[in-house]
Amino acid sequence: MAVTRKAIIIGAGPAGLSLALHLHQTTNIRCTIYELRTEPTTLGGAIGIPSNGLRLFDRLGGGIYQSLLARGSSRSDFAMHSLNGSILAQDKDVFAHSRSETGYGYMRVKRTDIVDVLHKAVKEADIAVLFNKRITSIEEGNGNVTAIFADGTKADADILFGCDGIHSAVRQLYVDQSQKPEYSGLAGLMSIIPTANLPESATKHIRGLTTTFTNQGMFMGAPCTASGDEVYWGFQREMTIPNANEDRDGWEVQGRHEIEGFKKNLHGVLAEGKGEWCETLRLLVDQTEVMKFYPIYRLPLGGCWSRGKVILIGDAAHAMQPHAGQGVGMALEDVFLVSRLLADASQSMEDVGTSFHTIRKPRVEQIYHTASHNAQARKNTGPWGQWIREWVIWASFANPFGAAPRGMLGQKFTTYDIEEEII
Repeated sequence: MAVTRKAIIIGAGPAGLSLALHLHQTTNIRCTIYELRTEPTTLGGAIGIPSNGLRLFDRLGGGIYQSLLARGSSRSDFAMHSLNGSILAQDKDVFAHSRSETGYGYMRVKRTDIVDVLHKAVKEADIAVLFNKRITSIEEGNGNVTAIFADGTKADADILFGCDGIHSAVRQLYVDQSQKPEYSGLAGLMSIIPTANLPESATKHIRGLTTTFTNQGMFMGAPCTASGDEVYWGFQREMTIPNANEDRDGWEVQGRHEIEGFKKNLHGVLAEGKGEWCETLRLLVDQTEVMKFYPIYRLPLGGCWSRGKVILIGDAAHAMQPHAGQGVGMALEDVFLVSRLLADASQSMEDVGTSFHTIRKPRVEQIYHTASHNAQARKNTGPWGQWIREWVIWASFANPFGAAPRGMLGQKFTTYDIEEEII
């Protein structure tokens, strides 16, 4: 009979919770999750998850996918507006290709809902989650890996996973101190608003994913609940962040003076906007009471993802800009691959880490570059640059079917199946 192995998971976000569940289901590894915060996180906005991520949520079982369907918006119609009031591009189902290939489409769901659903599944699986545990050092010896926490406690295991995001303590403490997050040059504002606060004339324009490029950044809006009773909106632009290292996680803007200042700036961006859609954007701005401001960071390519008995998962290993819509999907792909590799208990952790990196590196780098390329459209431009940008978008959709090109919104990545990789 196989000996049960133990794993320490640092981070109780989507990556850590999903990893604990899948290891519990497919291996003899039993996990304990350690979370820095004092309770499940309330951070984050509304996340877009394409079909490659949705398929893996479904494979996690336990009704997780069905629970997310009951919470998030599955609408995948798409419209891109111009500030002059025209529609540059639209598609009734921008993910039609990936839906036909995989059986899964697209979902926009609040990050808090994802975490809540996964926490419930972890609890049902009797997997322990310990909060208020700040890791301060990692040691290996005598066949074990040891995590030491700020409260003086220690934990020993056969494996330790860093699922603690782009600013990973596990990476900085032990795996690769040379890999530090870098600011992308873009920052965003976002909020979630009840549709009850908006007139029907506004909500009729936010049935699916909507975007608007300006010469100072990009607006977007989308329903983020199954019932459509809440909408997510955001604006990203190029800007310099003072004291960027201190403000790396972003912050909620709650002070009335600060909020009014942001609103004034956004109205300035929309000053030349015409038509019902631009009026809708102004209404979204006006109805916002709490905003989240967040600088967008990424990890440079080329770092290490493992050392000894320690492996980094998701953003802790390969955080990229969110402009390919693959943050959650990439973490889930990591989870499923590393679980397959660890199912063979005869493999050393060094071999597991090497195989994990070798298999994942090409896809990670491809999507990383796509995200960086897509981000260029959020950068400042002059009137002629804006005209050229809009013309290119219009021409891309000017095909006999009026549908989005397969590369649009990262769709070419969404039919991939990590479980088809040969290991």
